[in-house]
Amino acid sequence: MKIQINGLTDLPDVASKLLAFAGKEKIFLFEGEMGAGKTTFIKTFCRSLGVEDSVSSPTYSIVNEYEGAENTIYHFDFYRIKNIQEAYDLGYEEYFYGGGICLIEWPERVEELLPEHYVKVEISILDERCRTFEFTKI
Repeated sequence: MKIQINGLTDLPDVASKLLAFAGKEKIFLFEGEMGAGKTTFIKTFCRSLGVEDSVSSPTYSIVNEYEGAENTIYHFDFYRIKNIQEAYDLGYEEYFYGGGICLIEWPERVEELLPEHYVKVEISILDERCRTFEFTKI
């Protein structure tokens, strides 16, 4: 599925479409260059999952945890991970296979640890306001 947006006001609609597209999948990989809007979209997506807390990037903590309407949501940012051992030390298995929803930024940094099935969300920059979102089930 491919969606083009023309500004931030379109993000709630994209979040709704992603939820419908995902079905029962709970692992989401977010790909896109720095500044594409991964964290900005994840904030909107978390609201659509019922998160009432403030959502922020876990750049330094690696993972943030939020309570949604029906699930616990784990937001990962592996950008600053130095080596794969840090993911092991974090206990990634409990998160990835524990039944919660996992939102993973910079998944290529832990590629060998990723579950077999997930939804990939690719965000491409068209210009300073416009983005393309592409959803793929793996």
